[in-house]
Amino acid sequence: MFLPKYPDNPTPPPAHTHTPADPAPVRRTLPQMSISPGAVATVLVGGVVLTALLAAVAVTAISVAVAAVVLRSMLRDHHRR
Repeated sequence: MFLPKYPDNPTPPPAHTHTPADPAPVRRTLPQMSISPGAVATVLVGGVVLTALLAAVAVTAISVAVAAVVLRSMLRDHHRR
């Protein structure tokens, strides 16, 4: 009852048939890469240092924001008196 009714159009034949000129495709191999343990350690240490710097910036920003709110509250109380 609620099923959609699709038209009975057959799929048209492809207008262009592709015939490959070279029957065997050329497989290219990637050059070998060697990763030394020193490079991995350098990347890991760099990631840890950058993460620590980002955390330090975030903590500093939060502490400055808290100090600004406290100073604003103190100045507002001072002006009311």
